[in-house]
Amino acid sequence: MTTVTVITGANKGLGFETARRLIEAGHTVYAGARDAHRGEQAAKALGAHPLLIDVADEASVAAAAQHVRAEAGRVDVLINNAGIAGPAAPAGELTATDLQQVFDTNVFGAVRTTRAFLPLLQAAAQPAIVNVSSSLGSLTINADPAAHTHILQAWAPLLAYNSSKAALNMLTAVYAQAFPQITVTSVDPGFTATDLNGHQGTQSVEEGAAVIVEAATAAHGTPSPAFVGVSGPVPW
Repeated sequence: MTTVTVITGANKGLGFETARRLIEAGHTVYAGARDAHRGEQAAKALGAHPLLIDVADEASVAAAAQHVRAEAGRVDVLINNAGIAGPAAPAGELTATDLQQVFDTNVFGAVRTTRAFLPLLQAAAQPAIVNVSSSLGSLTINADPAAHTHILQAWAPLLAYNSSKAALNMLTAVYAQAFPQITVTSVDPGFTATDLNGHQGTQSVEEGAAVIVEAATAAHGTPSPAFVGVSGPVPW
């Protein structure tokens, strides 16, 4: 029986490459995108099922879950990949509205999507959720970045982005405790060249997607929260 995988933000970058690799591995992939035309183009190029989903829109997420329910009946792997960088202004210049916009996608978007797809995950034999996070969300690293240069490929004091990824890591830990039958994992793709950073990353999307693919295809033992980094575990 094929593995049914849903990936948000799959029309480009890490999401697209992850979808490509998982399809190559035999997964049936629903490639999520918030723009219907771009999503259909990407899905056609991948050989995936297009899935219209805007994680910042409750109704859109609910409709996407209903669409997958009608076609597949279950979801084996949910990859919460959709994310935005937000403003790069100094911390003192950012407003609550600035942070709210970033959290609406990076944090609340993962909550909306996880909640909507939870019944479909619970219908699977070995369900998994993979949250695409970042070492920039580590409290330990942000408290002393100079002491963690062996882990970090790059660090920046991005108030909105870093705090949103820290929140996403907490979602991972709490969801894993709340749903022990689901393997819930946060992964760090590293500093990958994508639209998110103006293609300034030092890794290719092929390199960055590797850890996401690994988490999505790993044999499930006892489910537990984890944060997987490119070079191994990253302190939270």
